[in-house]
This record gives sequence, C-alpha cells and structure tokens, in this order.
Amino acid sequence: MRTTSRSTSGRAWLPHRLAQRFARSERGVTIIEFAIVGPVFFAFIGATLETALAFFAGYALDTAVIDSSRLIRTGQATYISSETNYREALCGQLYGIFDCDQLRTSVRPIGDFASFSMTDPIDASTGEWTMNNSYTSAGPLDTMMIEAYYKWPTFFNIPGLNAGQTADGKRLLAATHVIRTEPF
Repeated sequence: MRTTSRSTSGRAWLPHRLAQRFARSERGVTIIEFAIVGPVFFAFIGATLETALAFFAGYALDTAVIDSSRLIRTGQATYISSETNYREALCGQLYGIFDCDQLRTSVRPIGDFASFSMTDPIDASTGEWTMNNSYTSAGPLDTMMIEAYYKWPTFFNIPGLNAGQTADGKRLLAATHVIRTEPF
C-alpha cells in the first residue's frame, strides 16, 4: 500500500512543483515587459519629436513673416506688387520645410493697432480653408497686418494630447505681424 500512496502523492506534487519552477523562472520576462511598455514608450518619444518639429516649424514661419514684413515696412517692397511676389519672398526664408502651395497669406491695411479684426482661416467643423490669399500694397505710414497660416501634418494622435489640431487632423501654424510703415 505504501508504494501506491507514494506514487499518488508524487503525482499530486508534480503540478505544484511545476508551478513553483515557473514562478521562479525569469526567462522571457524582459521581452514580455518590453512588449507591454515598449509601444507606449515609443509613442511618447514620437509625440515628443513631432511636437518639437511643430514648434520649430512655427518658429521658422514666424521668423519668415517678421523678416519679410521688413520689406513692406521700409518701402523695399516696390518689387512686391502682388500676392505671388510676396509669397515668393516669404517662402524664400522657410528653409524648404513648408509646401508653399499650401501656405495661406494675407497682407492688408488696418485702421490702427487697437482696431482690427481677425477671422478664422479654417472652418472648425471640416478643417477646410475659409481664407484666400490676398495682398494690398502699403503706402507711407500705413498700419499693415501680415498673416501666414499653414496646416502642419501630424503623425501621432494620442487622445487628449492633440491640442491645436484641425478637424482634418493637422495642426494649424499661424504667424501674424502688425507694423506701421516708414515714411518712404
């Protein structure tokens, strides 16, 4: 009888021993942890890089608008007689990171620094442009408003972290500069 009870009790211990060995084993733990944490880590790295690129592009657009507005402010814009010429002057300072065909610009006079109005350049529900390119030549001592807008593409759409995105999933970059021209 003893041999029978030993063999039965040995079989009962077998699953328990396997469970203990499995619990102590550390083989494959790293790959399982990486499979759980890795995608989240890479998504946050990608979102951080995308945000940095968007800030760089926004800074480049703002700098180009300020630099090109100097041509208007100082009266050097006599060769800029149309919206196309102004866009060429603006795009020449954008380092090639923008598709200038998708850039929307507006140069227009305003009454003074305090009384001007802005309208949304895109439709909030569809993300389509509501603004057309326009250019009005400046005279001496005119107050001018220069605007440039661009829809920057986004790649990482993390829910809750997509501030500034348009309805079509792009980020709207804007640069506005208000100047008074010199008495040229």
